[in-house]
Amino acid sequence: MIELRTPAEIEQMRPAGRFVAETLATLKDETRVGTNLLAIDRRAHELIRRAGAESCYIDYHPSFGASPFGKVICTSINDAVLHGLPHDYALRDGDLVTLDFAVAIDGWVADSAVSFVVGTPRDEDLKLIDTTERALDAAIAVATVGNRIGDISAAIAAVAHGERLSINTDFGGHGVGRVMHGDPHVPNDGRPGRGFPLKPGLVIAIEPWFLQTTDELVTDPDGWTLRSVDGSRGAHSEHTIAITEDGPVVLTDRSHLS
Repeated sequence: MIELRTPAEIEQMRPAGRFVAETLATLKDETRVGTNLLAIDRRAHELIRRAGAESCYIDYHPSFGASPFGKVICTSINDAVLHGLPHDYALRDGDLVTLDFAVAIDGWVADSAVSFVVGTPRDEDLKLIDTTERALDAAIAVATVGNRIGDISAAIAAVAHGERLSINTDFGGHGVGRVMHGDPHVPNDGRPGRGFPLKPGLVIAIEPWFLQTTDELVTDPDGWTLRSVDGSRGAHSEHTIAITEDGPVVLTDRSHLS
């Protein structure tokens, strides 16, 4: 069921959005060559406890997960692009890192993701990250009252196709509110003018993610981590936004934290 939030409820969602943005900015700043993925998870857990927030991941067990996730942040590295389960791995020079993080504060959820490179970057990795960020910006720009979900999907796809990237639509954006994953589904490809109309009070996560040379995924033995089928690298950018009469509000904006 698609739910619309009142202006007062959107205001109540802002603390979760700010905390998610600040945590991702902190973790990105602290993550470098040699950082262990388990240390990233412990640090995220510490910040959650300090803020009195609630992890959306630790007990999360959807149909596509082999078991409850058991950690508080997704850490996807190189050819892993989604749902990366933190494990005992120390980051190496040039690793492409994606952190995906969602919490609830006072019962309201925010969800966001960021990709970056530790150490010496490859040009193709920086280009892929930039493509996801441009796709996210393009999607947010059309997330206005009167447009439809298909306009968001088409804006993402236009950026990806401009870089000759193929698109997987199995996983994409989603409604956000009292739960992390709600209706509507927001695929990363679609036709403009189609789908659910964007109305004031709709809160969604928009999350373009792309792989360099494929759109097919395989699941790790951990039952969670999704990797490219051909070993090519992936990147993922995500924000939680609210549709309002005055335009889209990015609840997880971290541009001011750079």
